[in-house]
Amino acid sequence: MNRKMTPAELEQLIHRELRSLPPRRAPRSLESRVMAAIEHRATVVWYHQSWSYWPAAVRTAFLVVATGLAGAIVTAISLMSRGLDAGAAVQQAGSRFPLAAQLYAAGAWTADLVSHLVGSIPALWLYGGLATVAALYATFFGLGAAAYRTLYRSN
Repeated sequence: MNRKMTPAELEQLIHRELRSLPPRRAPRSLESRVMAAIEHRATVVWYHQSWSYWPAAVRTAFLVVATGLAGAIVTAISLMSRGLDAGAAVQQAGSRFPLAAQLYAAGAWTADLVSHLVGSIPALWLYGGLATVAALYATFFGLGAAAYRTLYRSN
């Protein structure tokens, strides 16, 4: 007569049955694949790996530059909060952080160029381009859905 097993008894039964099974053999190609992965990992250059694998000198230089840029940004924000306009704040921060001032000037020049170029394009052309991109995007997804249905349709 079959009686109901408690969850603990069922667990013990399953554990006993699984322990009695012979161990599975690894595929023959596993060792060669593992060794190839280890060799490949050793050939990856340091800048394609995570931060902890970078050389100590590079990590230190990165921290110095990042801290300097963060300090320049905080200084510029604090100067602007005192009522100075952006140009005067950048000039004062630039006297302390010349690299940050040069980067700011390059970014401001690039933003001015882009705004000038985009501003010279007629609005109708911009809207037409946006509509074209949207239509191409919808077409891409429509064709993708049709291809998926065609290839993976169950007969």
